[in-house]
Amino acid sequence: MQLLDSELYRLARDVRANAHAPYSRFHVGAAIRAEDGRIYVGANVENASFPEGWCAETSAIGAMVSAASEPAGRRIAAVMVVADRVDGGIVCTPCGGCRQRLREFSTRATVIECYDPAGKGQAFTIAELLPSGFSLD
Repeated sequence: MQLLDSELYRLARDVRANAHAPYSRFHVGAAIRAEDGRIYVGANVENASFPEGWCAETSAIGAMVSAASEPAGRRIAAVMVVADRVDGGIVCTPCGGCRQRLREFSTRATVIECYDPAGKGQAFTIAELLPSGFSLD
């Protein structure tokens, strides 16, 4: 599959190296492009008091919300998640909590790209990942 957004892929892959994952050793990077064009990145941050850590997508959303005061700066246009494959080669998609967090700031048509560090992956809409998510719509 061809990447829809190579810039987001590069940024998510690079920030993945900054993950704090001493317990699982499962490093994840995420990059979000807001509707205003600004990009925010995040890595997963684990905590000894499991499950008090946070996912890469949550970190990127937090960066976006912290930096953007205008509505377009708080609306997600695209998302990239880079992580190792899981369970026999399945692409790693956002967890249920992150799917709902992403939905909070996106539309049902927002594309979530999920790739491994080698550049192989799959794209989904948030509606495919979370068909009955909560929203203000």
